This record gives sequence, structure tokens and C-alpha cells, in this order.
Amino acid sequence: MRDHLLSAAARATLTSLAVAAAISSTARAAEGGEAGGDSGYALEEVIVTATKRETDQQKTPIAISTLGAQALKDRRIQSLGDLLDGSVPSLRIAPFFSRSSALTVGIRGIVPSDANQPSRDAGVGVYIDGVYLGRSQGLGAALFDIERIEILKGPQGTLFGRNSTGGAVSIVSAAPKGEFGFRGSAGLGNYASHRVEAHLDLPAWNNLSLKFDGVVARREGTVKNTLQGEDDFNAFDRRGLHVGAQWKPTDTFTARYDFDISDDLTTPYYVQLVEKSPTAPASAFAPLVKLQATRTKATDIGVPQEESVGRISGHMLHMSWRPSETLEVRSISAYREVEQSQFDNGIGAHSAPFRANAAFARYSLASLRQEQFSQEVQVLGTYEQLNFVAGAFYYHETGDDDAWTPNTMTWNADGTAASRIPTLAAGAATPFPDRASTAKADSLAVFGQATWTPPVLEERLHLTAGARYTHDKKEGLLTKVNGAVPVLRGVAGPIPFEGSWNRVDPMVTLAFDPQEDLHFYARWGTAYRAGGANSRSVSYRAFDPETVSTIEGGVKTEFLDNRARVNLAAYRTRYKDIQLDFNAVNLAASNRGTIETVNAMGRGTIKGFEADVSVAPLEGLTLSASYAYTKGDLPPADNPFDASPALVPSFIVYTPKNAFSAAMDYSTPLMGATLRAHIDGNLADGYPSSAGVPDLSDSSAVVNARLALADIEVGSGTLEVALWSRNLLNEEHLFYRGGLQATFGRFGMFNEPRTYGLDLSVRY
Repeated sequence: MRDHLLSAAARATLTSLAVAAAISSTARAAEGGEAGGDSGYALEEVIVTATKRETDQQKTPIAISTLGAQALKDRRIQSLGDLLDGSVPSLRIAPFFSRSSALTVGIRGIVPSDANQPSRDAGVGVYIDGVYLGRSQGLGAALFDIERIEILKGPQGTLFGRNSTGGAVSIVSAAPKGEFGFRGSAGLGNYASHRVEAHLDLPAWNNLSLKFDGVVARREGTVKNTLQGEDDFNAFDRRGLHVGAQWKPTDTFTARYDFDISDDLTTPYYVQLVEKSPTAPASAFAPLVKLQATRTKATDIGVPQEESVGRISGHMLHMSWRPSETLEVRSISAYREVEQSQFDNGIGAHSAPFRANAAFARYSLASLRQEQFSQEVQVLGTYEQLNFVAGAFYYHETGDDDAWTPNTMTWNADGTAASRIPTLAAGAATPFPDRASTAKADSLAVFGQATWTPPVLEERLHLTAGARYTHDKKEGLLTKVNGAVPVLRGVAGPIPFEGSWNRVDPMVTLAFDPQEDLHFYARWGTAYRAGGANSRSVSYRAFDPETVSTIEGGVKTEFLDNRARVNLAAYRTRYKDIQLDFNAVNLAASNRGTIETVNAMGRGTIKGFEADVSVAPLEGLTLSASYAYTKGDLPPADNPFDASPALVPSFIVYTPKNAFSAAMDYSTPLMGATLRAHIDGNLADGYPSSAGVPDLSDSSAVVNARLALADIEVGSGTLEVALWSRNLLNEEHLFYRGGLQATFGRFGMFNEPRTYGLDLSVRY
């Protein structure tokens, strides 16, 4: 098996090398002609911190995609949830089922679909200024003043080691500048949307710099709820405040404190009946239930619906001390809290056949409370032929959750009318809560990584090696099942869970720079995601860790006087003990959805190829494109809800086989100002929405655009006027397609319709 993996990786690497060599050779020939003349413009250098120090992305031997501040503005990415359109082909973001109050984040096919429980972790680490965000709840909150978002692809088991099997999303925010500056914007759009944001930097005083950021963004729903007085579907109301303070008493010491607080109010996506089963009897469908095979503007049956409310706050303290020119010591301390409620009636009448005078419209009510503390210490050394990072990391988390699933509506005898159940308790099969659990997790790690440049081959060869030792410990209690104290093997009482794991994750990278603008690398590394227990299980069933091992080869090159850039990567991942989810509902006369998590038997593989191309053919014009090919072959698994001993196939979710994104950016002086135009298109194949269901979502093709007149002088400042649109062509596709129910049909969720608006921005 190992020889096979190595040979596959070698073939992929050789293919990448051959393509890069051909490109580079052609480029060097072209540089001698008119296209390579001294034009005075080039692609901008991209600085990243993927290795815990600032480096040029082109010279960093890791597959990285970066969205800078201007790209975030052009694509109107206000929260991580806006990346659902596929702006970064290898990165897949989706709501957990219909709930944008919790996000599913995946990279390169590693996409855990239900990581929003207190004793279960994500497979892709999300970090804000180096601080790990432990829950998928809260990830959809409004972004503040962001310098860039780095997407680190493949396992990051050494430097970003907290459950980063698929990769890491590193959000880097702007630090206080110590000089006066103000930026503010206000905008209006369709669906009664508005957004106001302000960013204020104050002049430094006694070596202390302050920065303030505020954001308010609201949009009404895109699907009308026909029950009077109830909230519409797919609406949001986000607001937040950030305060940053940076103290720099000497040239060798810096301390930065950040406080942020956000409210994230959302309503769920609307879940439509998109297909009737040919085997379902006509009596399965009430006359009020409509087949809605295309994206609808209004529900067929209105239901009670209110906003889910997320409240997120955090404190972060970054300190840096440089005792010498070659050594830096850093400390990152953080405390964060998340409180998230869930009100999801999105599926309405579309989950079960009609029954006369029966209750329906299951309201999924849930809440989670989480607190986390983390402390990381890093030591960075920079010497002539050796750079290193070493450190220790501690993470402590406590949380609890509960859920209740009462029905909210009642059919009449023939399904020609429906009425609201007066109280939630009257529609409940069990008392509140249906389920409840508490959990605690501790993680301790030590890590180190060093890069050696030997004094040979004109110092063009670089060898990097690193490892991380992790000790994870978890414990929890399932305190309620189906509205009562659980009974397991005849014993009544809370069901306990406890587990601990030790793991070493190594990494080795070999990089070679045959010339200044051509960089090859080969990389091997591992990572793991801790085990846990599923609080949606009736038995609090535990599961083991999952592990990945990835071998990757890549090339990064620039040519035509840095006006063209091509980055290629090919990889193969071995995926072992994969944590898979299986679903069931209506167990033990309860409405609650039940999920059991199992480790798949055997090993799976995910292989892929990625390409990123940027070209500046004319002054002011930049063309860019990215492509990701991902193919997974996962082992079968034992479905705990199926009495059959046969194993069932499993699939990687939310990951298209082919995904492509392209953009054009143009700027030119115009009447003393600057005209800026941006357009991007994002295409993807369909994909399975559930690990045990092979049915594919629709393919997608979403176009976004922005046109701005900037740098208009207004007194001592400047003004920008911008028109923008997301999903400009109003393309529609099912991003979630449920399994076909033989006695009823299939439900699904559509992407957002076209949104557009006008923004005014000032800068001083």
C-alpha cells in the first residue's frame, strides 16, 4: 500500500513538474519580447503567516489560497457563510442542514457534516488571529476589519494542530496602526437589506494605539413565510463591536489586546418538496402541499418561525518579545464564549406523509452554551541557515446543549386547511427537553518545526521537519433522552462518556528553488481529529479518533516580470477510521432527530489536483482562476439503524469532483478618480449531501460583480460609490438534496437568489 501511495504521489508530482517546467520555459522565452518589457506593473506580493512567521506565499511550500481585503470587498464576503458560493474551490462551506447559525467547513473532501455538539470537533480548524474557534456555532457572525483569510490545504498537524485534518482557515484581522484614520460605509440593497460599518484608528499616545470597529448588517428573508406575523426564511441581522489596543513601549516588546462581541440573528433556509416519489400514494400529499421543483418566493404552508440568536464574545492577548535579532517569544491567550439558540421550522410539512387531523411542522429548537480558554507559547528563531518554531498549546472547553422538537401545526380532516397549535407544549411528544448533555474537553500539545537550508546548491534546497504531540481528554454526560432521564441496560441515570487519546503527528517537506521565481516542493504530513460522543444519540455512543496522512507535490512559479503566476499541487490522502453519521427520526415516539456516529471500517483515500493562475496582461487588469479536482473513495460502514449485517457505501459530502472559480479585476483613472470593476464566476459539479446517500446536489454556476468609482476627493478624505450584486444572473441550484423517501418524496434547499445594492464609503 505504501509503495502504491508513493508511486501515485510521485506520478502526480512529476506531472506538476513537467507542466511547470513547460510554462516556465515558455515564459522565459516570452520575456525577451514585447510582452516581457519593463512595464512598471506586476502582480502584488501576497504575505501569509502559514508557518507562524510572515513569508511570501509564493516561497511558502504549502498549498494556500488567500483572500485579501480587496477580494473580500469585491465578492461582498461579510461572513464565512458567504463563501458557500465556491469562491475558493477547495474550501466548502455549508449550513448545518438548513441552519446558518452553525457552519460546516471542509477542505479537500474532509467535511464533517455535524460538528456542532459540545463533545464533537470539526475536521477543519478555524482560527482568528491564531486563536482556535472550538464550535461551528458562531462562525457565521459578521467579519470585522479583516486583512486576509488564508486557506491552508491539507493536514496541518504540526503548527495548526487542533483537529485540522482537512486543513485550516486562518482569519487575520487588522491591528491598530497608531495613526489617525477613519473608514466608514453605508449601503442599501434588495430584500430591505442595509449595512453600516465604521473603523476608527486613533493616534498613538504614550506608545498605546487604539482601534474601534463596528458593523450592523440586516436583510429580510428571501422566502416569504405565509403565516401572518412570523419571520421569513433566510434572513439575517448581524451586529458587532471590536476594540483593539496595542502597546509598544520598546522596539522589542509588543502587547495587543482585542475584545469583540457579536450578535448573529438568522432564520433557516426554506426546505422545499422538490420531487414526489412515484411509489407514494396520492393520499400522502395534503392538497395544501405543493411540489416546488424550482426556487420559490413563498412557502406553500406558513409555519411558526423566529430568529435563532447567537451571541459571541471573546478576549485575546497577544504578546511578542524579541530578546535578540534572531529570536522572538510569543504568547497568545484567549477566552471566548458562545451562546446559540436554534429555531428551525424550515422543513414545515415536507418531511412526512399527510395524516388526517395529525400534528405536523416539527420545530427544531436547540441551544448551546460554550466557554473556551486557550494558551499558546511560541519561540521563533531566525538564523542564517536555520529557522525554527517551537511551542506549547493548552485548550480547555466546557459546554452543554439541549433540544426539543414539538409540532406547531395541525391538519384538518382532508388536508385542505391547517391551523396553528396554541402552545409549543401542546404539540410536543415529550416534555422539554427531548435531549440534553454536558461536556468538557482538555487538550495539551507541544510542537516544533525547523527549516534547514544547507550550504549547497547555492542554498536553493530547503528541508523542513516537524512534529506535534497531543494529549486530548474528554468527558460528558447525556442527561435527557426523549424527555426523560435515560435508561441504559436497565439502569436509569445520566449516561457518562470519557475518553483520552495521545497522538504524534509528524511532517516533512523538501523544497527546491532552481531559480528565483520557480519553487518546487514535496510534503508529507499527518493529523488527527479527536474522538467523542454524539449527544444526538439515544445511548451517547462513543466513537474513536480519525486520522489522515497526506503526500503532496507542488510547484509555484512567476514569470513575465511577475505579471503571471501559476501554482499547481497534487495530493493523495489516506483517511483512516473516518467518523460517519447516520440519521433516524421518530424514535421511541419522539420527534427528535437521532444521529449515530460510527468509525468506518478500513481506510479511504482522497486524491486531488489544484491549480491557481493569475495574470496581469495590461496595466490595471488582473485575471485569475482556480481549479480543484477531488475524488474520494471511502470504505463502507455499518449503519447502526439498519438491522441488516451488510455494510453500506459512504461518500464525501459537500465536495464537488470538479470546482472552478475565475475573476477579472480592472482599475483605471477616470476624471480624477479611479474606476474599479470586478466580476467572478464560480462553477462546481453536484455532490452528495449526506455520507450515506449517493444522490447528488445540482451543479452550480454563480456570478458575482462589483463596479465602483473610488478615490473621489471630498475635503481631506475620499469617497467611493459602488454597485454590487451576488448571484448576478439569478442562477438557481439545489445545494442540498435529501434522499428520496419511497412513501413521500424528496426535499431540498436552493441557493440564494440574486441580491444587489449600492454602497457609499468614505476614508480619512
